[in-house]
Amino acid sequence: MQYVRLGQRGMKVSRLCLGMMSYGSSQWRDWVLDEDASRPFVRRALELGINFFDTADMYSLGVSEEVTGRALRDFARRDEVVIATKVFYPMGDGPNQGGLSRKHIMEAIDASLRRLGTDYVDLYQIHRWDPETPIEETLEALHDVVKAGKALYIGASSMYAWQFARALYTADQHGWTRFATMQNHYNLVYREEEREMIPLCIDQGIAVIPWSPLARGFLAGNRTRDRQGETTRSRSDSFAHALYYQDNDFETVERVKTLAGQRGISPAQVALAWILHKPGVTSPIIGATQMRHLEEAVAALDIQLTDEELAFLEEPYQPHPILGH
Repeated sequence: MQYVRLGQRGMKVSRLCLGMMSYGSSQWRDWVLDEDASRPFVRRALELGINFFDTADMYSLGVSEEVTGRALRDFARRDEVVIATKVFYPMGDGPNQGGLSRKHIMEAIDASLRRLGTDYVDLYQIHRWDPETPIEETLEALHDVVKAGKALYIGASSMYAWQFARALYTADQHGWTRFATMQNHYNLVYREEEREMIPLCIDQGIAVIPWSPLARGFLAGNRTRDRQGETTRSRSDSFAHALYYQDNDFETVERVKTLAGQRGISPAQVALAWILHKPGVTSPIIGATQMRHLEEAVAALDIQLTDEELAFLEEPYQPHPILGH
C-alpha cells in the first residue's frame, strides 16, 4: 500500500479509501450489504493496508456508521485508522434535521460519534453546499467542532468552485479552520472537475478524494444502453442512470475495455489507474461488494499507464452538464 499526506496536512492516508456506503442495511438500498456480509471487506481492506474509511450519517440512515464503527473497533486500533463521515442530508422529518445550520451540525456530530463509537472523527465533511445557511454560520460551527476535539480536519463535497473558493476565503478572513479536502464527482466519463475545482484544490493544497471513480460501476464495462447490467445495483441504481449512459460515455467505456484486453487486466483497474495518474488526486473512494473488487483496486496501484494510453482513454470525452451537486 502507498500512503500520502492529506493535501498539505500532516496526516497520511492510504492511496485508496474504502467507501462504506455499500455497507449497512439492505432495507435502505437493495444492493447494500448487511453487517455480517460487510465485515470481511473491512477486515481485508485493513490487511491490504487501507487505513482510510469514508461513511456518512445518511448512508443507511445511520446504520453504515454503526457498522463501520463496530468493524473498525474489532479489527483495528483507533490510532491506526482514519475515519471520515459527513453531514447535510436529512436524518429525520423535522425542519432542523438536515442542512448545515449550527444547530444541525452540533447535533449531527454528536449523533455520528455515538453511532461510530468513537470520541472523534479524523475528517468531518459537509456532504453538499447549503444555500439556505450563511457559509459563515457553517464554518464557525465546524471550527467549534474541531476546537472541541470532535473532529481533526474538515472537508467539503460536490459544489461549484466559486462556492469552495468563497468558503476558503471566508475561513481565512475569520481565522477559522480551513477545509482540508474536497470529495468531488470525478472519473473518466465525468471530467468537468478538471476545469476549475481540481486546479483550485492544487493551488490551495486541498486533498482531492473523488467519489465514484468507477462511475458507480459504469466503467467496469458491464452496462448496456438499455440501462441493464450484471448486478442488482446496475439495474436499480436510478442515480447512476441519471448521471451516465450518454453515447460518448459508452465510447469511453469501449476504450477502457480495449486497453484492459491489451493489458490483461480488468476495465475497473484501467479506470482506477487513470484517476490515480491525474494531478491533484489524493485517494479515490472505492466501493466493494465482491471481494475481487477490493483486490483488483489495490492491484491497480501498481499499474503504470503511458501518455499514449492516457490520451487514448480521454479522446472520446465530450463536455457534460454539471452532475452530482
